[in-house]
Amino acid sequence: MQHHKLLVSLGLALSLLAVNNGAQAAPDLNAAPVKRALALIAAQPKRINGSGADTYAARDWIVDRSGAEHVRFDRRYRGLPVLGGDFVVHQDASGRLASVSQTLTRPLNVDLKAAFTEADAIRVAEAAFTGTREGRAIVSKLIDARSTPAVLAYDVRLAGVTEDGTPTRRHWLVNAGTLALIDGWDEVQTAAATATGNSLLSGVIALTTDSQSSGGYVLRDPSRGGQATVDLRNTRLAVLAKAYTDSDNVWGDFTNSDRATVGVDAAYGAALTWDYFLAQFGRRGIADDGVGATSRVHYGRNYVNAFWDNGCFCMTYGDGDGGSYLPLVAVDIAGHEMTHGVTSRTANLTYSGESGGLNEAMSDIFGTLVEYAANNSISTPNYLIGERIYTANNGSPTPTQALRYMFKPSLDNKSPDCYVGNIGNLDVHYSSGVANHFFYLLTQGAVSPPGFTLAPSALVCNGNTAIRPISRDQAAQILYRALTVYMTSSTGYAGARSTTLQAAADLYGTQSAAYTAVAAAWAAVGVN
Repeated sequence: MQHHKLLVSLGLALSLLAVNNGAQAAPDLNAAPVKRALALIAAQPKRINGSGADTYAARDWIVDRSGAEHVRFDRRYRGLPVLGGDFVVHQDASGRLASVSQTLTRPLNVDLKAAFTEADAIRVAEAAFTGTREGRAIVSKLIDARSTPAVLAYDVRLAGVTEDGTPTRRHWLVNAGTLALIDGWDEVQTAAATATGNSLLSGVIALTTDSQSSGGYVLRDPSRGGQATVDLRNTRLAVLAKAYTDSDNVWGDFTNSDRATVGVDAAYGAALTWDYFLAQFGRRGIADDGVGATSRVHYGRNYVNAFWDNGCFCMTYGDGDGGSYLPLVAVDIAGHEMTHGVTSRTANLTYSGESGGLNEAMSDIFGTLVEYAANNSISTPNYLIGERIYTANNGSPTPTQALRYMFKPSLDNKSPDCYVGNIGNLDVHYSSGVANHFFYLLTQGAVSPPGFTLAPSALVCNGNTAIRPISRDQAAQILYRALTVYMTSSTGYAGARSTTLQAAADLYGTQSAAYTAVAAAWAAVGVN
């Protein structure tokens, strides 16, 4: 793995999640919003491109202050999961069907007779797998409805470790009729008592820890769902993780010589992310169930990466290479990784093609928003991603090295500034640049950031340098609503434009400055 591909991992499980995004901690299939939505589906199946062989399961729902209800469903066809078949039913306050968000364009009619066997599909997936395999392949069937016509496919899951030590649980989709390799992505996502933390990257910070009845403290936050920070002791084995404990509740010494120092940074980033999503959107933790995630630090040796893993509901951080890269516990990286968890429990954007780029961009965007909410004077917020992990940037108020540049994505020499038709063929960390660019223009306009001297015309793709930006808080509300209410697993850039415009209309009206800015910012990056 190359250094410019840091934060590479994000896992999108194909399993149908049952996570409620409403007021309750777990989905109640008999809840009134679900019952009303199911009744609307039964009465108007054409609105969801339903077939007689479809069944539907509610995954989450949101009830607006106006009383409008938004219920997200997963679809099965003759008992098989349908990738790209999920949809959101929008009901107005009077219970009428207002609209449906979906990517499926016609009712399914798929031949379920496979021309090839599971063993054939495994051989195709194994030929594509790189790294060290662990365990046996797991295979199931599904319907891939992201393109027309929909096809029967094998979902082959292979676990192991990549060349740089990142754990991998890779999905390979293999056409059951032709053995063509359709797609692939990873499940592993590559971001009480008042204590004092002496961090590596953010100075002296306040933490909340858990006091023990036997005396001393543990680096666990009971006020934020019990989210804990543990030391993997430079292994990759979860069973060897060690809880951080301390007698005086002062953690770290600002350097790597104290193993608790980067634990402080990780705990700080997790607390900031929890607080941001709660304050801005009323979201209680990643899954909106009040349960905190675990942060794992000191993963492996000379590991220059970080990742979110839905399987363990945890963030994991490497220590860097001891030279060019510091431990990857910067605030925006923590926010990035935890946002992957939020995305997986809402729109569940599939981690490939354009939807994968949008998935990465959502993490970059909300990681940046967490950094701005923190407003740490030592780790100054900006529109660079991961800049604080570069040793060369240490102590600089205007760093210029970064993993990604939201205002000019092409500065990484990999990401396009503007939308192109084949953008879905790029690595998702590069195809994300267009959405990152959109967000920068939406909140800053065509203005060069500190430390850079870029002409306004170099910051847009259509010559329009007169974009009137809106506040970050307004932009955050629009993007969060689009993600949690309107986007589905297969949403691409055209869908991102339409869903963010719809969200802006819902929140501020079609004649608002916010709606106009959203349209102008998308146009300025070539999404029309």
